[in-house]
Amino acid sequence: MANDLDPRLTPIQRYGKELARTRRDHDLTQVALGKRLGCSSSLIAHIEKGNRTPKPDFAVGCDQVFGTGDRFVRLCRSITSPSGPDWYLRWTDEIEPSARALRSWDPCLIPGLLQTEDYARAVFRGDLAGSSPQEVEDLVSARMQRQLILDTDAPPTLWVLLDEMVLRRRVGSRQVMATQLDHLVEAANRPYATVQLVPFETPCTAGLLSSFIIAELPDAPTAVSVDSAGRGEVSAEHDFVALIWDRYDKIRAEAYRPGQSLEIIEEARDQWKLQT
Repeated sequence: MANDLDPRLTPIQRYGKELARTRRDHDLTQVALGKRLGCSSSLIAHIEKGNRTPKPDFAVGCDQVFGTGDRFVRLCRSITSPSGPDWYLRWTDEIEPSARALRSWDPCLIPGLLQTEDYARAVFRGDLAGSSPQEVEDLVSARMQRQLILDTDAPPTLWVLLDEMVLRRRVGSRQVMATQLDHLVEAANRPYATVQLVPFETPCTAGLLSSFIIAELPDAPTAVSVDSAGRGEVSAEHDFVALIWDRYDKIRAEAYRPGQSLEIIEEARDQWKLQT
């Protein structure tokens, strides 16, 4: 799959561009592909331009002709079901693990992918008051399992934005905070990760209303997961993704450079260590 497709394309446009690219890679004209799929060349042209919505049986035919597994079926599915409960369930099982890049914004906490066990445990204990110890441990285990995508030979590129106040807000004990910021420093030094802080004196913006993650996928439309008080939402609906991406760009424009951010994180870590 090409890595140069604009992630802000609509699902229909993305399908069309991928169809055109794959067709050319197989040295097929629109007429030749139409004959193989049992449709007109004009339909192929309209779909490639993003003017027509491909049907499920058309997607199946594309995968059979090109030998692409279920790539076009999944692209087609994202057109007809860009959001909803099914997408929410797919986030940790399918969307996040297959992402080539993840861009996150967190105004209140260290992001889940970079949390230590003790920090995550403190978060769940506070968020789920009244839950049994086993329920908390199950959630911690699931969070640690989610982080395994960072230990592969080809981890996703991480772009992490944090509000500076996250470094000062105690979650768990002071030792938990010191260890967590040690872990964050280590993450910031990984070649695939960029961590930037947004100064806490930055005027309040819409970014403070919720945290979110943008997942750029190699063979499906860009998806977003948004968490706000009391609810979460996962979607690949084009206008919603564009809204969140625009918000991400505006927040990042206010952030410290990566090197300066790392220095501030190290300073905060050292302060927590002095208090233990």
